[in-house]
Amino acid sequence: LDWDDIPPSSALQEISEEEAVQIIAEPLLPLQSSTLRDYVDHSETLTKLVHLGVDLSQVEKRQKAGQLLLTLDFEKDVRKILLFLKDVGVEDNQLGPFLTKNPYILGEDLEALETRVAYLKSKKFGKAEIAQMVSRAPYLLLFSVERLDNRLGFFKNELGLSVKKTKDLVIRLPRLLTGKLEPVKENLEVCQSELGFQHNEVQQIAFKTPKILTASKKRLRQTFDYLHNVMGVPHNMLTRFPQVFNSKLLRIKERHMFLKFLGRAQYDPVQPSYISLDQLVSLPDEVFCTEIAKASIQDFQKFLKTL
Repeated sequence: LDWDDIPPSSALQEISEEEAVQIIAEPLLPLQSSTLRDYVDHSETLTKLVHLGVDLSQVEKRQKAGQLLLTLDFEKDVRKILLFLKDVGVEDNQLGPFLTKNPYILGEDLEALETRVAYLKSKKFGKAEIAQMVSRAPYLLLFSVERLDNRLGFFKNELGLSVKKTKDLVIRLPRLLTGKLEPVKENLEVCQSELGFQHNEVQQIAFKTPKILTASKKRLRQTFDYLHNVMGVPHNMLTRFPQVFNSKLLRIKERHMFLKFLGRAQYDPVQPSYISLDQLVSLPDEVFCTEIAKASIQDFQKFLKTL
């Protein structure tokens, strides 16, 4: 039991003026007994945010977000940020979900936000691209121009990409600009020193499937181990079809074992019965069975029960 959770021994117990002021000054949210919902009737800002589709039960899970919303005035603070977001290209029906994920933007300085968008425009990101990035990485505009610039520089230099390719990379996975760089550095290191890819292969893999840069290292190692050491797929083929690393290992195993059972597990492109890694993982079960395994889905399901 935490001592802070124990209520006063009596409702009539006096509390000092100092304590009273503190209770009023800081609505400690979320309290067990009270949620932001309880404030909706008293707060025009919260009422309007709810109408926009903001999910207050999610907002109050975010550190200090509840307190922030209660201090804002809709007309004075919130309206201009909403207009700014619409101007950036966040759709009306996306404003609620966007603010649910990033309520903190409502407390940001409008000029700072405009400067960050201007920076992205100066780097030749188009309006639609910026809108897509902001929608897919809601925290993007909380970061300073310096940080955004450092990030773009890091991916350009580390992966040896052209300016155009660097842009393309972060448009497809904008959270690369908002996440930590350490895991990315570690994954690049794992690909080269542990999995044995050449530097230029790592560049190609990362550019084709940016998710690999933020994937779990354990999963990368396990998937590589199975593809390379069990299925015998060489590095150059993995570089051609790196999307295979985004697949669930179980799916790869089940399909490979079924093909092996049928005598069709052939991943060498010079052989006539060659099956590409893309066909192996991306097709739905039905299509995989009829077109690749040349078997019925019932055969596949029966086979899986024997594993």
